Amino acid sequence: MTTPAPIQLLSYPDMAQPLAIQAVMFDLDGTLVNAIDDIEAALNAMLNDLDLPAVNQTFVGHTIGRGTERLVHETLQHVGALPADAPIAPSAPLFQRALSGYQQHYARTNGQRSYVYPGVREGLDTLRQAGLPLACVTNKPVKPAHSLLMQLGLLPYFVCVHGGDSFARRKPDPLPLVETAKLLGSPLAHTLMIGDSSNDAQAAQAAGCPVLLLGYGHNHGQPVQSVAANGYLQSLADLRVQASI
Repeated sequence: MTTPAPIQLLSYPDMAQPLAIQAVMFDLDGTLVNAIDDIEAALNAMLNDLDLPAVNQTFVGHTIGRGTERLVHETLQHVGALPADAPIAPSAPLFQRALSGYQQHYARTNGQRSYVYPGVREGLDTLRQAGLPLACVTNKPVKPAHSLLMQLGLLPYFVCVHGGDSFARRKPDPLPLVETAKLLGSPLAHTLMIGDSSNDAQAAQAAGCPVLLLGYGHNHGQPVQSVAANGYLQSLADLRVQASI
């Protein structure tokens, strides 16, 4: 656990009320990084191995963010390899082959065409210069998440990186946020979650954290403004931090 940081007031232009925060947690895909090209390439390589039809980027954008197992399962459903109402069956041979194949292909494609969204580095610099500890909490498995952040030069910003396999449950369950806030030494009420989807918002609200959502992410194909949050951003570069009086 880190020493709690002083409370700071975080805002952005036209924000109705600044947020009193001591630490910030970030989602990864759709928030810090656009990795959709690499994910699409890995999925289609896996499908090709199984003699199944390819998926397009629209489908991928609507499906990512809920964890690798669900991504692979819903992909198999989408291409007709599984019934639409079939539950995830981790021990099923087809699912095991597909999951293993996707993971192997993604280990090769991860970072090849992914890029950091505009404004992300500026926003992270603002928060770090204010002395706020930062963490990345994603549903992507921790190993590829760590690798992606390292390749793109973002890893040094974060005290810790937690993935969908770091805890017994993943977002939208609050557990990853609760445990990460403990490590950051910050009360949940003063630990901000920044993401791009309902998964992030639901996890934050269940944990008792404030949440800001970015409008350029995925959110399973739905408008991000349809998700209840403390505010909505178009760029992390808009963030401003000042000391609490």
